[in-house]
Amino acid sequence: MTDKYAVFGNPIAQSKSPFIHSEFALQTKQDMSYEAILAPADQFSSSLTEFFASGGKGANVTAPFKEQAFAMCDELSEMAKLAGAVNTLFNLPNGKIGGDNTDGIGLVTDLEMLFGSLKGKRVLLVGAGGAARGCILPILQQNVAQLVICNRTHEKAEQLQKLFNEYGNFFAKPISQLSSPFDLVINSTSAGLSGQLISLPDTIVDETTDCYDMTYSQQTTMFNQWAQDHNARKTADGLGMLVGQAAESFSLWRGVMPDKGPVMTKLRALLNQTAAV
Repeated sequence: MTDKYAVFGNPIAQSKSPFIHSEFALQTKQDMSYEAILAPADQFSSSLTEFFASGGKGANVTAPFKEQAFAMCDELSEMAKLAGAVNTLFNLPNGKIGGDNTDGIGLVTDLEMLFGSLKGKRVLLVGAGGAARGCILPILQQNVAQLVICNRTHEKAEQLQKLFNEYGNFFAKPISQLSSPFDLVINSTSAGLSGQLISLPDTIVDETTDCYDMTYSQQTTMFNQWAQDHNARKTADGLGMLVGQAAESFSLWRGVMPDKGPVMTKLRALLNQTAAV
């Protein structure tokens, strides 16, 4: 019998997860299906319960339901507890629901593939929302020299500093106090998608700085364009993080780690093809 998986979100039509997991299943010869489910804003809990009751084996969760998914879990991984959000759900043997957050490890895996080891690097994380929170511990676990977080509302960054202070050299700084160049700058905000990029000092980027935008698009993202205009060494968008977090979820469910490279290539081609239409 084919095992059922799904991704829940609202909106969900734009999700690339069904494509990614179908490719993973073909590659690793897994007998499984994966669909996108549009959950009404006020009915996520009942939609998810119905899915598992009908034989669902596991699910991904995207905006705006990651915090609700967290609250529904009977057991949580350490990463999910610290992230305060869940993007991967799975059935436990006792009929209960387990939750994990694979966003951070998906990001770190992509960063290291693109830019090399993070060990000893000075890293700036822009934004203090859910996307940032899910990635702080995985970044600190790479033994970075320093992780600095900044946010338009500084108090939010300070709250995260208090939460993660014991895990490494982690500091919240007001944007106005940022000055010298970082080795790596990560944009975790989606502000650029609406043309509202956070104003950052020019001095945080130079020709030795790598820049990464967690969002992705057919064209260069606003943040990466800003980075290129300031002579960043290299820029990349978040497509690899998307595929990376999916691979981690797939591995949790199926016990096999898929090869991300071929899926990345196909997905990028698909995005470019869509842009050309």
